[in-house]
Amino acid sequence: MTLLSTLMSLFPGLIISLAGLSFLALCVIESWLFKALSLGLSLFVLYGLPVAVYQLHSRFYPVCPGISYLKSNSYSAWWGSHQIQAVYVAFPALESALRLLPGVYSVWLRLWGASVGKQVYWTPGLEIADRGLLSVGDRVIIGNQVGFYAHIVKPKKDNLLLYVKPITIADDVFVGAWSKLGPGVVVETGTYLPVGSYLYPNQSHGQKEQSPKKT
Repeated sequence: MTLLSTLMSLFPGLIISLAGLSFLALCVIESWLFKALSLGLSLFVLYGLPVAVYQLHSRFYPVCPGISYLKSNSYSAWWGSHQIQAVYVAFPALESALRLLPGVYSVWLRLWGASVGKQVYWTPGLEIADRGLLSVGDRVIIGNQVGFYAHIVKPKKDNLLLYVKPITIADDVFVGAWSKLGPGVVVETGTYLPVGSYLYPNQSHGQKEQSPKKT
């Protein structure tokens, strides 16, 4: 692991520490002006700073699709981007709150580099491991506890093989609850994914919902 990799692994702890200090100041300070400033600082630390660092990181270390190895002498751009997003995996409530406000979560994902269309519905119970590696079309419905994972890590001999590829969801797609989508998955236009669907790496799915047969 490189020095930069080690430093990036400290980022989630830094965010939690700064947020904790901001919240402590909010509780201790009596002035309403400073309380408002502390609240604004807390929100910036939890939502603004990670996005800013991610965008800066992506400019110098873009995540490239394909195969790489985590145990190497070169820095893994994916590892850095993963550490920046790790706080939202550890504390999913931070993003769940954003999904309660129509349109806000779609804007949030766009800030991370995702492509998100119009009229997309996100349920609160959702997990996205790689926000910048997701493309979602218009009028898409995402069910409860759905997971999008644009990467996989697999042990290989004395190393860890990393495979990264964006996930693409076309227009008018319904993703049923508890479905899991791996790297490189493509869900075609008008597709209905049943509850508990598992789409493996590079799988293309185009099964449309069938209307009930008349008797």
